[in-house]
Amino acid sequence: MNIYLENVIKEYEGKRIVHIDELHIKNGALYGFVGPNGAGKSTLIKMIAGLEPLNSGNIYYGHKPKSNPPFEIMTLVFQKPYLLRTTVEKNILYPLRLRGWTEKAMEERVTELLKDMGLSEFRNQKSWKLSGGETQKVALARAMSFRPKLLLLDEPTANIDPSTIAIIEKMLRKANQEEKTTVIIITHNLQQAKRLCSDLVFMHRGNAVEHGDVEKVLNHPTHSLTQRFIEGELIVD
Repeated sequence: MNIYLENVIKEYEGKRIVHIDELHIKNGALYGFVGPNGAGKSTLIKMIAGLEPLNSGNIYYGHKPKSNPPFEIMTLVFQKPYLLRTTVEKNILYPLRLRGWTEKAMEERVTELLKDMGLSEFRNQKSWKLSGGETQKVALARAMSFRPKLLLLDEPTANIDPSTIAIIEKMLRKANQEEKTTVIIITHNLQQAKRLCSDLVFMHRGNAVEHGDVEKVLNHPTHSLTQRFIEGELIVD
């Protein structure tokens, strides 16, 4: 799904949090958004998800002039996801039931995702008994269950173990490469961005300061702020 942002502004109590003049997120790409704390990354991804209203500007999904978020084919996974107070299986089934999948199709899809995520033994486990990493895997499986065209993730691998991170990254690649899902991920891990992403956006003070091919941005940044961030300098907003 192509996404176009034009003159997008978000303010809280008179303070400008996001100001994107122009940004094109290409269909089928895997975008990483990086930048210091307070750069507006989480606010922007919630705006793209249709959870935060814009003060001004437009976000177009697919082809202009359609601008309403296509909720039925997109989803967002938070850093600290919320699961339904039921079993792992029923959490993953929920989006499929909403979309009218047949019992056979739901069974096949849930079984596939549980296997890919290493969660087969947790099928009937209650959600509140899961560890943080297990919870995040279930949240991602639920988000991917209906094969969304747009998958948004706000630091989905923060504070979880390396083996779980590897599984999550593998699943994101699969969704992007095999199912052609457009993926946008916020991450503070530049090595993760390099491993996972095709494109990178560096944000500072609500602006998309630099964006382009991930290797180019990381190895040959054109903006001094990007260079400083990549070198590990603490950039204070």
